[in-house]
Amino acid sequence: MLSLASLRARWAALVGSFVAVALGVGVVAVMGLGVAATLDPPVREPERFASSPVVVAGIDTLTVEVERGSGTARVSKKLARPHPVDDRLLAELRKLGPVRTDGTAARDAVGVDAPVAEVRAVVGERARVLTGDDRRRVDPSYERDAEALVAVNSLLGTAAGVTAFVSVFVTASTFAFVVALRRREFGLLRMAGATPGQVRRLLLGEALAVGVTASAAGCALGRWGAPVLIRELVAGGVAPPWFALPGSVVWPYQVAFWTGVSVAFAGAWVAARRAGRIGPVEALREASVDTAVLPRSRRVTGVALLAAGLGLLAWRWGTDPAELLKRKTYTTQPMLLITAVAALAPLLVGPLVRLMGAALPGAVGLLVRENAATSVRRTAAVAAPVLVTVALAGSLLGSSATVAGAKAAEAEARTRADFVVTGPAGRLGEWSGRYGSGGASGADAVAAGSRGAVGPGTSVVSASASTAVYVKEERTALVRTDARAVTDVAAFAAVSRLPVVAGDVRDLDDRSIVVNEEWERPEVGRSVRVWLGDGRPVRLRIVAVLARGTGDNGAYVTAANAGGAGVDRVEIRVRGGADREAVGAALRESGAGGRVRSAGEWLEANRPQGGARTRLGLFVVLGIALLYAGIALAGTLLMATSARGAELRSLRLAGATRGQVRLVVAGEALAAMAVGAVLGAAVSAVNLAGLAGALGLLGAPVGIWLGAF
Repeated sequence: MLSLASLRARWAALVGSFVAVALGVGVVAVMGLGVAATLDPPVREPERFASSPVVVAGIDTLTVEVERGSGTARVSKKLARPHPVDDRLLAELRKLGPVRTDGTAARDAVGVDAPVAEVRAVVGERARVLTGDDRRRVDPSYERDAEALVAVNSLLGTAAGVTAFVSVFVTASTFAFVVALRRREFGLLRMAGATPGQVRRLLLGEALAVGVTASAAGCALGRWGAPVLIRELVAGGVAPPWFALPGSVVWPYQVAFWTGVSVAFAGAWVAARRAGRIGPVEALREASVDTAVLPRSRRVTGVALLAAGLGLLAWRWGTDPAELLKRKTYTTQPMLLITAVAALAPLLVGPLVRLMGAALPGAVGLLVRENAATSVRRTAAVAAPVLVTVALAGSLLGSSATVAGAKAAEAEARTRADFVVTGPAGRLGEWSGRYGSGGASGADAVAAGSRGAVGPGTSVVSASASTAVYVKEERTALVRTDARAVTDVAAFAAVSRLPVVAGDVRDLDDRSIVVNEEWERPEVGRSVRVWLGDGRPVRLRIVAVLARGTGDNGAYVTAANAGGAGVDRVEIRVRGGADREAVGAALRESGAGGRVRSAGEWLEANRPQGGARTRLGLFVVLGIALLYAGIALAGTLLMATSARGAELRSLRLAGATRGQVRLVVAGEALAAMAVGAVLGAAVSAVNLAGLAGALGLLGAPVGIWLGAF
C-alpha cells in the first residue's frame, strides 16, 4: 500500500520509466509478432508447375558424413550447380504419363502427371520427388523468399535485443536518479523505524507497479504497431510481398509482457539496494553536493565490465578477427563497453565538465560549470541516454561503413581490368568461345565480339564463372567456399592482382586450386579433397594461398572444375598502345550477350553498401536508441528541475533574472549532454579501433570510414 501511495504522490518522477518500459514492450511485441510471421509464413501455391501433381527435380544438395562425438552424422550443403533431370530419366518418366518442362536449358525440374508411388519407384535415388507444398521448392522465388525470411528474422531479433538492453539501461538510470533525489525521504523513513528491507521493498514495489501497467500498455501498442511494421517491411523490399502476420498467436505478447516486468524490476534492483543502505542521517542533509557517488560495488562492476569488453576484443583479435566484421558482433559488442563507461561515469563527469566548461564566461558560465561538476548524479543521469545513443550510432554506422569500405577497397585492389562484361551464366560465349571447350582466345574473342573494330593483340580477355567448392574441415564440418572458375590462367593472372601470401596463381591448372588463409592448413603443395559445385569429389593441390581479408577472397579453380557453370563475367585489359576509348566503344557497340562497363563503373555498381535489409536494421536499432534517449532526457530533466525549486528560488533571491536562471538550467543540461557525447564517442573510437586492428590482422585494407555520417 505504501508503494501505491508513493506512486500517486510521485507519478511525475516515474512517468519517464513508465513510457520507456511501455515503448520497450511495444517494440518487443511488434518484433515478436514479426518473428512469428517468419516462423509461420502463409501457405502459397506452387508457380512453376502448379498444374502437375508431382515434380521431379535434380539433386540440389551435397551430403557427406562427418564425425560427431563418438559417432558420425550426415550433413548437407546446397550445391552451387544442381543436377539436371537427365534424358534417360526423362524418357522413363514419359512412360508413366505426360511430362511438362518450362523450356529452360538447365532442365533441373519437370512436372509429371502420374501417381506419386509409380514416380518414386522409377526415380529412386537419382532425383527428388516433390508433391504438395514441396513443389514450391523449384519455383524461382523460393530461395529468395527463404533468404528474405531469414534476414527479417535476424533483423527483428537484433532490434528486440537492443530494445531490451536500452530499456534496462534507461530504466536503471532513471531509478538510480530517483533514489538520489529521494535520499532525504528514505532517510526520514529510516528515522521513523523503517528497515533497509522495507525501503528496498518500497522501491521494488513501485517498479513492479510501473512494470505491470506499462507492460499492459505496451502490449496494446504492439498490437497496433505490428501491421504497420509488416507494411513497411514489404514496402521497403525487405520482406516478400506476401509476408503477413499470422492469424492468432499469443506468445509474442507473453514474451513482451514479462520482458517489460523483468526490465522494470531489473532496472530498479540496483537502485533499491542503494536505497536500502541510506541511513537516518540523510534526513538532515541540506547541501546538494553529491558525495560517495561511486560505491565500491559499482566501481568493481564498472572496472570488471570494462576489462571484459577490452578482453573480449583482444581475445577475438587472437582467435578469430573475422568475427569482429560480422554485423551481429559489432551490433552487440558496444553494449558491454557502454555499460562499463556508464557505471564509471561519476568518476569522469567532474573532470570532463571542468575541462569543457573552462571557457564558459561570466557568472552564468561559472554556475553551469560548478553545478554540473558537483551534482554528479544528475549530470551522469542526463549523460547516460546520450552516451548510449552516440556510442551505438558511432559503432554501428562506423563499423558498417568501415567494413563496406574495406570490401570495396579490396575488390578494387584485386583487378587490373579496364572493362568488365557481365551477364547471365552461359550468355557470354561470343566473347570467349564455348566455356571450357577451347574456343576463341582472348584477343580474337574481343575482335569477334566487337565486329572487327578492335584487332587481335590489343587486349587481354579473361572469362570466368561463379561456382563453389566444398571441403570437410577437421572431419567435423562441411564448409562451402564461393569460388571462381577461370578459362585461361595466363589471361586471368594478367587482369587480376590477388593478395597472394604464398605460391603463385599462374601455377593453377586442372589438378590444382587457389585457396585463402581461412582454410584448414592452407599450405602450398598440400593435396586437399574437395567437392565441386555439382557435388563431384576431386583431389586438388594447393598452388597459392590468398590473404583472408574481409571474407571475399574466395577460391579459384579452372574451367574443368567449374561443376558445369557457365561464364558470367569477362574482364578485359587493354594492352599498352591501344586506344582504350576505341576498345570501350567497340565493346559497347557489339552488345554481345552482356553488359559492358568500365572497371570503375563495375566496382561502383558492386560496392558493398549494406543493402536495404542492413540499412533498415541499423536505422531501426538507432531509432530505438534515439527514442529512448529523448524519453530519458525529458524524464530526467523533469525530475531534476522539479526537485530544484529551493535552489532556483535562491538564485532569484541572489539577483538572478528569470532568463539567467533558464540559461543556468539549460547550460547544465547541455553540459551533461556534451559529457555523454564525449563518452559515447570514446566508446565508438574503441570499437572502431578494434575493427581496424582486425582488418589489419586479416590482411584487408585498413581505414576508418566516416562516409555513413
